[in-house]
Parts: sequence; C-alpha cells; structure tokens
Amino acid sequence: MSEETAAPEESGGESTLTVVLAGGVNLAIAIMKLVAGIITGSGAMLSEAAHSVADTFTEVLLLTALKRSDRPADRIHPFGYGKERYFWSLLAAVSIFASGAVFSFYEGFSTVFGHPEEQTNPLVSYIVLALAFAMESVSWVQAVRQVRKEAKAENRTMATYLRLIDDPAPKTVLFEDSAALVGLIIAFAGIGLHQLTGSSVWDGAASIAIGLLLAFVAYLLGRTNRGLLIGRQADPVMVRGIRDHLAVAPEIEAVVDLQTMLMGTDQVLVCTRVDFDDTLGAADVERACVRLASELEARFNDVTEVFIEPVPRTDPALRATVLARYGDIAERWNQKDTGKTAQ
Repeated sequence: MSEETAAPEESGGESTLTVVLAGGVNLAIAIMKLVAGIITGSGAMLSEAAHSVADTFTEVLLLTALKRSDRPADRIHPFGYGKERYFWSLLAAVSIFASGAVFSFYEGFSTVFGHPEEQTNPLVSYIVLALAFAMESVSWVQAVRQVRKEAKAENRTMATYLRLIDDPAPKTVLFEDSAALVGLIIAFAGIGLHQLTGSSVWDGAASIAIGLLLAFVAYLLGRTNRGLLIGRQADPVMVRGIRDHLAVAPEIEAVVDLQTMLMGTDQVLVCTRVDFDDTLGAADVERACVRLASELEARFNDVTEVFIEPVPRTDPALRATVLARYGDIAERWNQKDTGKTAQ
C-alpha cells in the first residue's frame, strides 16, 4: 500500500484476531439460532441459523488463508504463497452463497408457497435475535476498528481503503458482520409481522430477503478476490511513487514501462523497463539496478521483488505495447522524461 504501511506481521496479527473473534461469535450465534428455529418453526430464524453457519465456515477458510499464505518462498513457489490468501478468501465468498444464500432461498420459497405454518413461542426468537445482535456487534466493532485504523495509517477514507485493500480478511469479516446485523433486523421484522398478521408469508419473505443479502455480499467479496487472484496492480499512489523515484535517478533517461502486481498481502512485484544513459558502462548499469532495487524496497515497505530491464525508449514494438496498455498516461510519462533529458 503506501510508504507508511504497517509491518506485515502487525497486519497479519490483527487480521487473525479479527477472524478468530468473528468465528467464535458466529459459532455461538449459529447454535442459538438453530435451537430457536427448531422451537419456533420460524423459516426466517432457520435462515439466520444457516447464515451464521456460513459465516463460521467462512472464518475457518479465512484462518486457513492467513496461515497458509505466510509460508516462505521455496523452489517450487519462488514468489512465495501470498496468493493463497486470495484463493481461500474466494472460497469463503463462495461458501457464503452456497451454504447461506441457497438455504435461505429454499426456506423462504418453501414458507411462502407451502402450507401456512403456525408461529410458536415468538418470544424465544426475539430473545435470541437480541442476544445475537449484541454478540455480532462485538465482532463488527473489531472489524471496523481494524479497517479504520489501517485506513487512517494510509490517510484514506474507509471506502477508498476497502476498494484498494490487499488483505481480504478484514474486508470479508466487516462485510459479513454488517450483513449479519442487517439480516437480524430483517428476521426480527419478518417474525414480528408474522405474529401481527398471522401470515407466515412475512416469515418466508424475510428468509428470501436474507438470501438476497447474502448473495449480494458473496458477489462483492467474490469480485474483490477474483481481481486479487488474477493479479491486480499495486496501489496507484505507490505506482506513481515508484515511477517518480526511478525517473529522477541520474542514470536513467526515461522510464519506458512500469508494471506492478500484488503477489499477496503486503507483497508487491515491480517490473520496469528503463532507458539508461548511453554513456554508462555495463558495470555502471549493473550497480544502478542493484541500488535502485534496494532504494525501492527501503522506501516502499510492500515492495518485495524488483526487476529492472534496460531498453531503448525508441523501440517501436515496445512503445506500441506500452501505449496499448496505458494510453495517454504513457505519453505524459514520455513527455516528462523528454523534458528531463533536455535539461
């Protein structure tokens, strides 16, 4: 992320705390909701039980992601296992839909289009929902605290930070806990309207609404993890900083191409093609490459690998490739570098 990004160990430790707390809370809530659903026969309550089971399973997958992605690089995976965090987080998003949303849809449509069901002991449902809301709030507050703290460290709003985040764990917990709190309100409304009207249609409608909510959250998280797994570029602020750092190096005439990719949480791969001063010898270029790589890794905490390739900026094929990827931005880069050369 930015130059001021916290050390990976600190981020990983807080993410683990957030995930473990959420998992414990969701497991306890799932048991309470299941018991209440069986006692009352409420479809909305059973849907909420499925929701909490899905959330619990999600936390297990996220914890797996945190542990497996921390393994060091080896011969088979020379860039490390950072992307495992994105793989397991993607599975977590799928599990929310598969085990939570699908069951909620089934329960909801069965209640709406099936035989009317009598409501029994609604007070039990109200008590369980209130307890679940209080417990879920504890996990939600921890997730908000972590995201707010990390966003503040990077001088960003929470919305911008969540859009650019490279650690899916706190985002997943925040989204699923937010969905859980909204789902509890929906279930409360469905059970209350069922009690007031005597119609179980409201109970079923609440289950369907919970299913839609879970499907939406699963889509948002799936889209985030898909982008990270495919290979998203680093934070634009960092990319500009890297480019500017290279552009002012005395040995470099022009930054021809710059590519970055997130290899995992707090792990950025930098590949750049630069036009070195033609008066430099081979040894000078080698020393410059080593120095610049060290400077980038020192200035940007997340940069873990740097590859610098010397190229002529006038090569037409390379220029066409860069223009096709970056368009007008590449032209502006070249104009700045040309101005530097003229000076």
